[in-house]
Amino acid sequence: MKHGDVAIAPADRARLDRFAALLLRWNARINLISRADEAAVWSRHILDSAQLLPLLPPSPGTLIDLGSGAGFPGMVLAVLTSWTVHLVEADQRKAAFLREAARNVEADVTIHAVRAEDLRIGPADLVTARALAPLASLLSLAAPLLVPGGICLFPKGRSADSELTAASAKWHMQLERFASQTDSGATVLRISELRRAG
Repeated sequence: MKHGDVAIAPADRARLDRFAALLLRWNARINLISRADEAAVWSRHILDSAQLLPLLPPSPGTLIDLGSGAGFPGMVLAVLTSWTVHLVEADQRKAAFLREAARNVEADVTIHAVRAEDLRIGPADLVTARALAPLASLLSLAAPLLVPGGICLFPKGRSADSELTAASAKWHMQLERFASQTDSGATVLRISELRRAG
């Protein structure tokens, strides 16, 4: 299966199909995704996460996914790459889902059932987050978790411009923008050289 620049091997497609089926079963009990999104779980969530693949640094390292929720994008990237992936999700029921999903799809991930600001692990090469918080708040969470030279990948919706304006008052950064391949109104921000203004 190919999507834009992302080719998904049949074995990985099968693992992600298992993940999607488990997600839909759990969604009947706990709110992981919108009920309106259930029929579009592949395009709305899995492919939306997979489109980050071409934007990852070339050499696998450590990835921290903040506010992992139902596992987007962190669990999908764990299936599709050899990165060392940490999923951070404070909601205990969602963390339980992530543990079950990791077993189900044989994903090598570490799940931290804590708030992002309480996370205590070594620095990472990459921080991701999807639909967690406004950009200025995300940068405050991500900055202490990044190695020097680390990057952030943040899918953003129609509020990206206003969030960038607010964040640029507090942060200096190297910014690249990529059009979302799954939502014409969305964008993916790749941020490097992050440092506080002033």
